[in-house]
Amino acid sequence: MAERISILGAGESGTGAAILAKALGYDVFVSDKSAIKPKYQEELQKRDIKFESGSHDSSIILDSALIIKSPGIPNSIPLLQEANKRNIPFEGEIEFASKYCKSHITGITGSNGKTTTTLLCHNIYKNAGLNVGLGGNIGNSFARLVAENPADYYVLELSSFQLDDIRSFKPDIAIITNITPDHLDRYEYKMEKYVDSKFRITQFQNENDALIYWAEDPEISLGMQRHKPLAKHFPFSTKPLPENQFGAWIHNEQFTIKINNNEGFTMSIHDLALQGKHNLFNSMAAGIGARILELRKEIVRESLEHFDQIEHRLEFVAKVNGITFINDSKATNVNSTWYALESQDSPVIWIAGGVDKGNDYNELDELVKKKVKALICMGSDNSKLLKAFEGKVETIVEVRSAQDAVKIAYNLGYYGDIVLLSPCCASFDLFENYEDRGQQFKAAVKRL
Repeated sequence: MAERISILGAGESGTGAAILAKALGYDVFVSDKSAIKPKYQEELQKRDIKFESGSHDSSIILDSALIIKSPGIPNSIPLLQEANKRNIPFEGEIEFASKYCKSHITGITGSNGKTTTTLLCHNIYKNAGLNVGLGGNIGNSFARLVAENPADYYVLELSSFQLDDIRSFKPDIAIITNITPDHLDRYEYKMEKYVDSKFRITQFQNENDALIYWAEDPEISLGMQRHKPLAKHFPFSTKPLPENQFGAWIHNEQFTIKINNNEGFTMSIHDLALQGKHNLFNSMAAGIGARILELRKEIVRESLEHFDQIEHRLEFVAKVNGITFINDSKATNVNSTWYALESQDSPVIWIAGGVDKGNDYNELDELVKKKVKALICMGSDNSKLLKAFEGKVETIVEVRSAQDAVKIAYNLGYYGDIVLLSPCCASFDLFENYEDRGQQFKAAVKRL
């Protein structure tokens, strides 16, 4: 009789883990306390994988050799506490998949920029002709890729929740884009615990691996001192690095990447497809990763010069009667929204709100006073936003749908204004996820 693996959560992560476990010959049981989406139910049924939707049958789950949990499920739930007491091991899908993967892995984490950096890395690797898979916290789950689309190289976006559940997983190249307050509700509102979670990406790396990180990020600097990663260090910085330090830096509107004693790679910051300070950092991080793999400079340059816009990240939607609409729905924390506001040169009608994750809006005060002419609060509870910006923005309106937000923003706007959806918050009060929020925003704009 095959050993049983129970999987908690049946989203992309849990379904991917189930597909891999089934392919490996395990007796698989999938359990989700919420309703399982029809598309995932169909996938499980097609593969003859047993599942339950809307409840957890503890008698089955606690009779397992291993429990695999989706990243959104905290370790503190009673079911996992009971598993702990019974010495039933549990781990995350990333950890599980990594045991059956011998490929080269580039793992990217950070509070902001990780999706962009992941896509940039994948774009360069693919253009260089590598057999490369893209997944993790973006697109397909790692387990699904290992089961159905094995590749020689994987580029994985990794959230702090995914990293919390690793036991031995290590990427060959790790990238930490930045660390700013986010998800603090999950980390007892302690920044140090959140930083420690991000640094788990380095925990099992050794001297043969590489760590790429932003040198000027104060939280990363503290994390480096506390964790002392063994991997080779490749920082990126706005200032020249010490003579014996490899990495990337900016000088005279050019950035240079140097990963060994050979000649470096130099490129004008104005030639990058993705403009803005944050995207410059993302491009440098991806470029370092590519050069560590010894991918040709011409490929790296061409890939960074030509890169398609990313959906839900400062995405131009339309210009209607001179008013520009921008979808930045993926901005679910203060730092992301700071970058979005900072990059605008025209008066902004700002749409924000949703599920607050412990945000400190004070960081936005100066930018909001300088750039925002109206704030539209789109959430089921806007009290914290209202308190933070009352008296600092001339016009504040509350709405409960993307349709109303867009209609009111359009009526408030004049020729040359920018309507910016950059919510600062999670989306789960009014929307399924940030993608759904962005899609509803874009659909409402198209209806104007």
